[in-house]
Amino acid sequence: MSNHVGEAPGAARTARRSGGARPRTKMSRRSRKEALYFWLFISPWLIGFVGFLLGPMIASVYISLTEWDSFTPPEWVGLQNYTEALTEDPVFWKALWNTFYYAAVSVPLGLVIGVWLANLLNKRVRGRKLFRTFIYLPTLVPLVATAMVFKMVLAPSGPLNDLLGWFGIDGPNWLIDESWVKPALIVLSAWGAGGATVLLLSAMNGIPRELYEAAEIDGASPWRQFWSVTFPQITPVIFFNLIMGLIGAFQIFSQVYILTAGGPNNASKTMVPLLFDEAFKFYHFGYASAVAWLLFIVIMAFTLIAFRTSRKWVFYETEVR
Repeated sequence: MSNHVGEAPGAARTARRSGGARPRTKMSRRSRKEALYFWLFISPWLIGFVGFLLGPMIASVYISLTEWDSFTPPEWVGLQNYTEALTEDPVFWKALWNTFYYAAVSVPLGLVIGVWLANLLNKRVRGRKLFRTFIYLPTLVPLVATAMVFKMVLAPSGPLNDLLGWFGIDGPNWLIDESWVKPALIVLSAWGAGGATVLLLSAMNGIPRELYEAAEIDGASPWRQFWSVTFPQITPVIFFNLIMGLIGAFQIFSQVYILTAGGPNNASKTMVPLLFDEAFKFYHFGYASAVAWLLFIVIMAFTLIAFRTSRKWVFYETEVR
């Protein structure tokens, strides 16, 4: 009896040392075939992800720690590129401020315009399908074509200044004056509010009609109905547009490159045109990679802030409050 009792702990220890897990069951032929097809079908995406995204990202980390002109072997400089950007390069800080300014104004403006247009198009009026089409059409026009059109619209003698002249306002030199070039880019950003409008309109159509009927019975005004019923229900879509808008605003490139090329006097220079010029105009690939990673850190910081603060104002139907 005692021998059996003494053997039990040893057997348990042996089982624990061997893992204590049940023996693995072999995959059936069908399961192996399904797994093979799975990896076969996602292999194009995996190859593209590793070859065109993950691989270049890892390489850019190394390049940011070197001095490289793409013609000679890279020379290791450590954190010198980051130090130069943060402490010695005034153009970097000016480009960062211009990017902040553009994002801080264009993103909220686009959200406000999108919510306003979606609320108008959600009314039961004649021809609303036609109006929805007209508002979404600008988002289908290629960005390069839109920028070229706006270059003519924002000219000193262009249609916009002519329109302001009808009201007795002397229009500014939008793309030439340092104080007006960033507002010109913001005006261009508002042109593409149709994409956010469609998403917000879809969210508004999904709001139960019973909520509005209950609000009407309680005597709520149209503004109160919007603020207490409509707005909470569309906050997830607003939050999505906020995140995508922030990422897009911090990466603005084509509009700046086509309209102003960063001028005048770097007044419209933003982060992506800065790193583009450093890499492909001055061949400072190491410094440009460092700027790119600093921009990545900034975007990640603002995205995390948005996610942290979203708990206070974004409403999800599955949440119990």
